[in-house]
Amino acid sequence: MSSKPSAIIFGGLNTCSRALAALLVPPEGERLVSHLRIVDRFSVNPPTTYLGAEFPKVLAQPDVEYRQANLTIPSVVASAFDPPPGKAPYSYVFDLTGEISHDRSEVIAIKLTFNVARIIGLEAARRKVNAYVRLQQPVYETSDKGPHDEKEDVKPVRPLDVWWHETLRMLASIDDLPLVVLRIGFVYGPYVEFGLYPLVITVASIYGYMNKPMKTPWGPGKDGVNTVHIDDVSGGLWACAKWIASLGQIYFHNDRTKVKDTEGTCIPDAQPVAPVFNLVDDSEMTMAKGGSMITEFFGTTFEFYSFFENAMAKLKLDDVVEEINEHHVGTWTEMLQTSNPPIVQTPLDAYMDHWALSRRKLSYNNSKIKKVIGYKLIRPQFTHDALREVVDKWKAEGSWPALEGR
Repeated sequence: MSSKPSAIIFGGLNTCSRALAALLVPPEGERLVSHLRIVDRFSVNPPTTYLGAEFPKVLAQPDVEYRQANLTIPSVVASAFDPPPGKAPYSYVFDLTGEISHDRSEVIAIKLTFNVARIIGLEAARRKVNAYVRLQQPVYETSDKGPHDEKEDVKPVRPLDVWWHETLRMLASIDDLPLVVLRIGFVYGPYVEFGLYPLVITVASIYGYMNKPMKTPWGPGKDGVNTVHIDDVSGGLWACAKWIASLGQIYFHNDRTKVKDTEGTCIPDAQPVAPVFNLVDDSEMTMAKGGSMITEFFGTTFEFYSFFENAMAKLKLDDVVEEINEHHVGTWTEMLQTSNPPIVQTPLDAYMDHWALSRRKLSYNNSKIKKVIGYKLIRPQFTHDALREVVDKWKAEGSWPALEGR
């Protein structure tokens, strides 16, 4: 039997699981795990979510399995933990579950974020896995004084985000769960189509196409909007798993009748503890810096509305949203149609709703993961070369318009 660990990834097919899988079992290069199973609610054949050009090559390999499953059902999750005949039990669990659609109700957030993670966490503890790594999306807002380390009390922004946060408290209260939390910045990189930066990249290309400046009401733009490359999300998850697995585990042996059952949610004054690591790059990205770099890449500029324009925009936000999107969506459609060849289907969207246009404040200190785990960033800086790689790979797969002279 292989000395390498076996791994299972739950969720994240529409976020970071594809890149993690490519790291664990690369089509070319040495594998990090002996067997990999990925479990999520989406279908991959035919695909019901964006997969990118390279992920099918990962799935086509031996000892790599994708299982479509309803993770809200405990018995389904339990069966997902059963390894194939002749294979070792899964020792590394990567929990990338959680609802990311910001327009979902709180009921859905509880069901698809909190409840799903609880089911997986409880089963992982029962199986006595060696590592349980939870990926925490950028659901927090930090104060103006930053960057912030893991000890500081950062605040979840929306009701959806509160349940992402409460999920961590719940997981940290599960006995025998070797939990480590990786708390990331805003993700970018090849085949990453979700979240803030892919949208900004798309919209910036539209303003470059129109030869107009891209504007925002949130001047002067010093707020942190820290970035992290998808390669480092994958690398950080793997590093966290190896680290927590090496520490060993002290299992619970008390009389459970003496311990109050919280039924999943922690009582308000509970203080569950788990190792948490921030993961952002070294760019110290702000709105002004990121906006300027991205628009410069597309041959235009990043500007702020004047005080008067800003005041009027905030008074008529609904009208502004619709007016902005008339330009965005219409021009993006034109770019797709005039592409050579024309783009008939793309995962990229140019529509910016209230959430996309709202102010961001996320500034993390990344020194702890470097010192404690010894993690070295693969992509320490957000650069034009990285943007070029992103756009070129989208072009190659037919998701990005190929326009003459651009």
